[in-house]
Amino acid sequence: MGRRIDYYDDPDAPPANSLVPSVNVAVTNNNGEILMIHRTDNDNWALPGGAIDLGESVAEAAIRETKEETGVDCEITGLVGIYSDPKHLIHYTSNDEVRQEFSIVLKARPVGGEPQTSDESRAVLWIPAEQAMDRQMDRSMRRRIQDYLQEQKQPIIS
Repeated sequence: MGRRIDYYDDPDAPPANSLVPSVNVAVTNNNGEILMIHRTDNDNWALPGGAIDLGESVAEAAIRETKEETGVDCEITGLVGIYSDPKHLIHYTSNDEVRQEFSIVLKARPVGGEPQTSDESRAVLWIPAEQAMDRQMDRSMRRRIQDYLQEQKQPIIS
């Protein structure tokens, strides 16, 4: 498996060669804990998520990716925002793809399943909201989680 390298406003970053719509999902349980994964490809903590496949909706992709990466079934409840900062590049070393960030971040609640790891997650945990920002993560993911925790009145569009 290749690695994932995140760059932000880095003059040494390779140029983008793709733009892939993706989703991240902020799943919160009744205890106010956020479902997070410890990624295998970059050793960072993140919200579950991934690319939207042809033939599926944003919500379908969010539900599928959350289940695949965490074992948890969820129901989409809202929108945090759309993140498309061209300064954030994601380099996948397995195929030399360099994506410009394009992520739709959704809110969700769990409806079944149990946390379990996958090929993409070395750990899956329910993290108390006040501790979510204490984990190692890239700056773009940190911003998404901060925006979610601040409970913005309107979705973020960046």
